[in-house]
Amino acid sequence: MKITVVAVGKIRDDSAGLCREYLKRLKGVVVTEVAVAKSLPVIAAQNAEAAMILKALPSKTFVIVCDERGKDLSSREFAAQLTNWQGHSSNLTFVIGGADGVTDEVRGRAQFLLGFGRKTWPHRLARVMLLEQLYRAQQINAGHPYHRD
Repeated sequence: MKITVVAVGKIRDDSAGLCREYLKRLKGVVVTEVAVAKSLPVIAAQNAEAAMILKALPSKTFVIVCDERGKDLSSREFAAQLTNWQGHSSNLTFVIGGADGVTDEVRGRAQFLLGFGRKTWPHRLARVMLLEQLYRAQQINAGHPYHRD
């Protein structure tokens, strides 16, 4: 099974090290970065980012968009949902939008909207949180004691 994370922007700060660490631990996960549409008005930037996101989606993939309106799952629920999604498709793609979020067009392409709670998170932290939860789900599903209830 292949998991792709399509994320707007490049991480260049301390969170990049955490992302690299989780990617080393994860099997079959790749990150595709798309450029941030700089110096454009918000709507134009979102539309430009949406076009890049949609173009970066692998064909025949199950799309999960990280979105503030999405469903918040516990780690165990996320692990179970990941197993369920894997039953639907051999390719999963998670999308993390830019600072202003994703467009309705991107949201509409999703088969699932995933939330990280009701708080607002910078997209660079959302990437670290997603990778950690993917690793945690992998460990839960393998019966490894990494996760503690």
